[in-house]
Amino acid sequence: MKRIVWMGIGVAIGVIAFRKITEAQANIGPEGLNRAVGRMADGLFDFADAVRTGMHQREEDLRAALGIDDAGAGRR
Repeated sequence: MKRIVWMGIGVAIGVIAFRKITEAQANIGPEGLNRAVGRMADGLFDFADAVRTGMHQREEDLRAALGIDDAGAGRR
């Protein structure tokens, strides 16, 4: 019985190791690099959009608190 359990554990570890190695090999080539750069660029664009949205919301809050209307928003 112990041999069957240890055999199952060994097979599971082998399958996990094989999947990790296959995944690492897929990430090494140019396609993997392109995917990584694309994900990073998407993350940066999402972050920039969130910052812009937060800045706009904060500016609206400050204008409301100070009683400034939006008519003069275009002038600086």
